[in-house]
Amino acid sequence: MPRILLIDDDTQLGAPLASYFQRFDLALVHAHKPSEGLEWLRRGGFDAAILDVMLPEMDGFELCRTIRKDSDIPIVMLTARGDVMDRVVGLELGADDYLPKPFEPRELVARVQTVLRRRQPVAAAADPGVLAFEGLSIDPARRQVLRQGEAVELTGTEFELLHLLAREAGRVLSRDDILNHLRGHEAELLTRAVDIVVSRLRRKLEPLDCIKTLRNAGYSLALRRAPAPRS
Repeated sequence: MPRILLIDDDTQLGAPLASYFQRFDLALVHAHKPSEGLEWLRRGGFDAAILDVMLPEMDGFELCRTIRKDSDIPIVMLTARGDVMDRVVGLELGADDYLPKPFEPRELVARVQTVLRRRQPVAAAADPGVLAFEGLSIDPARRQVLRQGEAVELTGTEFELLHLLAREAGRVLSRDDILNHLRGHEAELLTRAVDIVVSRLRRKLEPLDCIKTLRNAGYSLALRRAPAPRS
């Protein structure tokens, strides 16, 4: 059963939410302070984390930044309703998704299930081979990315975006196309989110110039496929 860490100072939230999550075969552990949550994460054994923005000791943005120094665990941020900047900042710091407060528990479960699915290896029958480009290789089964032979650590969202662009190499994908793929539904589109994840990807894949922006159209992979090895 996947274990989810909730870091939120609302002491009344954890118990009912844990009970609700259990209905979907998810085990929720509630930490009331960032220091407590970081200690739990250091011990390991968690599959995703949910962070509130308004926290004691440090806010959720600083907490997200701290977690990302050592871990690529999927992160869902709980943000203030209607505050787009909260969502943008969270995504820029490496969060995989966001949900405004107050929220419906079922939607939070759906967001968590989505980020967990991004972490699951792709079935070999569905995508059997490594996608090889000049200077870059993407192994869907192992969820491994090599840049000029060196492993690159990507979050689940970053990997899914790169994998999508690689599968559709040569095709221009609009921001809405990408968001619909990453989210799995069309709710509350924020096209700025795609720009943020692309920016993160570009930094991690430097010095390769991997992703091409086509103004008013979208993004495409800018690398040529690697030549097939000679037999």
